[in-house]
Amino acid sequence: MPLPFYGLLLLVLTMSGVICIYSHTMTIARTNRTEKLDLRLTLGAKQALRLAAEVSHKTVSDFVMESALAKADEVLADRRIISLSAEDWQAFQAALDAPPRKLPRLERLANSKTILD
Repeated sequence: MPLPFYGLLLLVLTMSGVICIYSHTMTIARTNRTEKLDLRLTLGAKQALRLAAEVSHKTVSDFVMESALAKADEVLADRRIISLSAEDWQAFQAALDAPPRKLPRLERLANSKTILD
């Protein structure tokens, strides 16, 4: 199952030749919110979240969601960030540019009759 994606992708070529694909969480519009998440917390934790939201000029819901999604991006970064050396990037590009190799078994399967034929 693919991971849900809540952000933008950015392709970066650095001076050292390293290529990165970076995911950045973006705020999801209130009209897109169809799911609900309930959690239990202590009074102190609730007060801390309420105060942090207040000083950030956000609702508690927006503050918690944005904070949780930012943490999710951090935790999942190893699945969203790909770093390649200049040499590896060249090898990757060469593999993409190379003609497809013949796969006789796959070709036979694609050309065989199906139950729908």
